[in-house]
Amino acid sequence: MKNINKESIALHKKHVGKIEIKGKIPLKNMHDLSVAYTPGMGAVCMEIFKDPKKVYDLTIKKNMIAVVSDGSAVLGLGNLGPLGAIPVMEGKALLFKEFGGVDAFPICLATQDVEEIIKTVKNIAPIFGGINLEDISAPRCFEIERRLRAELDIPVMHDDQHGTSVVVLAGLINSLKLRKSRKEDVKILINGVGAAGTAIAKLLLGYGFKNIVLCDSRGAISEARGDVNSEKLELIDLIKEKTGKYENISGGLAEVIKGRDIFV
Repeated sequence: MKNINKESIALHKKHVGKIEIKGKIPLKNMHDLSVAYTPGMGAVCMEIFKDPKKVYDLTIKKNMIAVVSDGSAVLGLGNLGPLGAIPVMEGKALLFKEFGGVDAFPICLATQDVEEIIKTVKNIAPIFGGINLEDISAPRCFEIERRLRAELDIPVMHDDQHGTSVVVLAGLINSLKLRKSRKEDVKILINGVGAAGTAIAKLLLGYGFKNIVLCDSRGAISEARGDVNSEKLELIDLIKEKTGKYENISGGLAEVIKGRDIFV
């Protein structure tokens, strides 16, 4: 791991980051400038003004994602702030391009205020075809994602929630096939109920898993504990609503993991 860390630092220093912006068309003479810039692009601006839907055909909006973070939960390293988050958001942009052919740009915000984040993302949204929220700590990330999905007309995804939960479900579907087990029968323990753990639990419930128990740094989460926050209690209520039950057990991770088929 030490060698990988040193290699990564050297790589980032050599290239001064991981992404860059390149033009799609050449600018070699006056004609090229006239078509790509002024005066020709004035006609393009008017086309969009008359029919806003044409922005998807005439600009980068169709294939451009904003990778947005406030740096409050970077890679499990904690609250590193917007500058510490840049390498991760650059990396996400690179992944979008290399594996999906989608252009993306890192947006690292110098605020961790929920309302300021929502306002800022809404204000920059016109240039983007989608918003990917990343490394924003729970429970603020839930409110930010909910509000932006409701208030924007473009897709909004929180990678720590949706991306992680989709990957977990895909892995479990394959695992159950190999085990020849039914999703209704297996017993699941989810350790950690932040952004990822909450989204995983919700997706597994939606898919039809029936036996889910939650655990955090203080051990098994139950309604009997006096230190369980409202978001965790809401998740317990959802489990009971979807499955008809929730095991209000007690004990640390080493104890409650016994007898479980799946550990997330």
